[in-house]
Amino acid sequence: MLILASKSPRRIAILKQLGKKFEIIPSQCVERSTKKRPSARVVELATQKAFDVAKKYPAATVIGADTLVFCKGEIIGKPKDKQDALRILKKLNGSWQSVYTGVCIVCKDTHKIVYGYDVSHCKARRLSVAELTHYAGKHMDKAGAYAVQDDEDPFIEKIVGSRTNVVGFPVEFYEQLQKEFNK
Repeated sequence: MLILASKSPRRIAILKQLGKKFEIIPSQCVERSTKKRPSARVVELATQKAFDVAKKYPAATVIGADTLVFCKGEIIGKPKDKQDALRILKKLNGSWQSVYTGVCIVCKDTHKIVYGYDVSHCKARRLSVAELTHYAGKHMDKAGAYAVQDDEDPFIEKIVGSRTNVVGFPVEFYEQLQKEFNK
């Protein structure tokens, strides 16, 4: 049995597009990390989520994932409220940023685990304060408070690297990890 330890609609849609048959059992763990490097933080949180679900389903293969945005020395997750979303969008406005997604695949019964991260770089369009205010709060469930998959969200103008990573689940990287896991 394959389990996605996430309720993220984007992750669910991407796995379905890959033709995967899986259960959706979101992790209930409190997401905490002391890691300062974005790459280490997303891997740690993805691993926490995967193991949280694997404890209850030790025979299953569990996928955990975590995404964050890094810009101007700040790790940026999901906004806390509309005011925080506006603060985030102002910080990212017109700037290059890095999007990190950590992925962990684990099966407790077979003692198999693989994990790592992917990173993509994005350039945000420069929008007016009025435009930023309009979009603030629209994507409260997404790191960086924007959504490249939303055709009506014009915030990101250029992506270098995996687009699916920016959406929240790096397909190419996941497939590499899955091959390693299946060896």
